[in-house]
Amino acid sequence: MMKLRHTPISIAAGPVWLEALQAHSPDADGLILIAQNSVGNHRNSREAHFAHCLQNAGFATLLFDLETRYEETRDPDTRYNTPLLGHRINTLLEWLRHQPTLIGMPIGLLASSTGSAAAVRALAKDPELVSALVCRGGRPGLAGISPLRQVSCPTLMIVGDKDEGLGNIRQAYDLLGCTKAWRDVPGTDDYFREPGALDDAATLAAEWFHAHLAITPAQRALAASDSSQPATPDRPPLGQ
Repeated sequence: MMKLRHTPISIAAGPVWLEALQAHSPDADGLILIAQNSVGNHRNSREAHFAHCLQNAGFATLLFDLETRYEETRDPDTRYNTPLLGHRINTLLEWLRHQPTLIGMPIGLLASSTGSAAAVRALAKDPELVSALVCRGGRPGLAGISPLRQVSCPTLMIVGDKDEGLGNIRQAYDLLGCTKAWRDVPGTDDYFREPGALDDAATLAAEWFHAHLAITPAQRALAASDSSQPATPDRPPLGQ
């Protein structure tokens, strides 16, 4: 079994810091970024369970919060501010560009809830690093028509067949012009609370990432640039 090193980290995103939990191994098949709408609880949330399933499938993971604790308790509308949340994902991608241990790995992105829309907006703006996207239900339509049409990486929509927002998700899916697939998980809604539903969704996500993750040209260029530069003392170590 792959041995993972778990490291809590904080990532600057403009005036705020986003909390995250990195599970890394040099033997991993790739790095999956997992956007979490709730704050903290990186070991017991639905996203944490999903991360564990992906780790068992051979992936390193970076589970990160899209909101701060203050926003979750005092400003609940933040979770619907998809331009802001998308910008925070873009900030994370920029942070990755300066992490030499991570940038050489194929990178995938997983999102749910309003994070699905944020992921779409982020990848429409910065398509260079992420080679596959998985949306577990959520509200991808909040991203808007133009961002949906601009997503270029292979994208999988995993939906519960009892999700009340199924029609809206289908409309967003139809706007995608990239390689895409739609997978139903029977007998569950958008929360995937029924026994085994979340595991089934994680299996579908792992299969998609195994099929589509690849090192992008931008990653190759970054890796080549990093290897040609002498180590600099001011570069922060991994996870800092």
